Amino acid sequence: MKIIDTHCHLDDKSFDQDLDKVIKRANENSVIGFVIPGADPKDLQKAKEISYKYENTYFAIGVHPYHIEDYDEEHLLSFANDPKCIAIGECGLDYYRLPKDKDEKEKIKKAQKDIFIKQINLAKKLKKPLIVHIREATHDSKEILIKENAKEVGGVLHCFNASEDLLELAKHNFYFGIGGVVTFKNARKLVEILPKIPLDRIVVETDSPYLTPHPFRGKRNEPFYTTLVLRKIAELLNKNYEEIADICFKNSVRLFKEFQNIKG
Repeated sequence: MKIIDTHCHLDDKSFDQDLDKVIKRANENSVIGFVIPGADPKDLQKAKEISYKYENTYFAIGVHPYHIEDYDEEHLLSFANDPKCIAIGECGLDYYRLPKDKDEKEKIKKAQKDIFIKQINLAKKLKKPLIVHIREATHDSKEILIKENAKEVGGVLHCFNASEDLLELAKHNFYFGIGGVVTFKNARKLVEILPKIPLDRIVVETDSPYLTPHPFRGKRNEPFYTTLVLRKIAELLNKNYEEIADICFKNSVRLFKEFQNIKG
């Protein structure tokens, strides 16, 4: 059995002191592939170095909606042709923290949309899949992905927000990243929608060090905990754990082709 954590921030400072042990623990539990998403451009060099230190580890270039003021395409392009760079993102829209002032709110929304579209175009230019962040912005995100023909490169809806409206994107070459949230007691919406996601479109992630699954919620998340997510998915879909793990692994390989020759 092989597992790929398709979204883990191994460049986060919370891993600075024990990343070797974190990777070892993951490997010992069949987690043998890792994707470090780009969020803050300042961390790209660190992500790249980590990807070269550990086997089957890759990074993405991108700017999170909270860091759009730091978007510098020239800086991103300086990492784009590295063999370990396999995706664009995490990019997208996040309306969770918008100000109450209507004019200011619309200004920030427009800025996020502009940078999102730029990253979609960058992905198409570089022929790399997208890692998409969507929070309280379902309609605008879906509209942009379809209008900008993002299906040309496809990608993954990271930390899928359980919006049934987004299921249509499965037909547009997108996968659905399921993480620790599926184990939360208040994740009723995701639990209800999970069976509606095509099985060949589910990938597993942790979003380490965030969104730690039950029963470790409140503690630092790490790639090893993909096993807990997979067990919950198997339980909810009334499937065998090994079967679900194998399906998610194969889906991850189709999404990120660099894992095709993965060993472990």
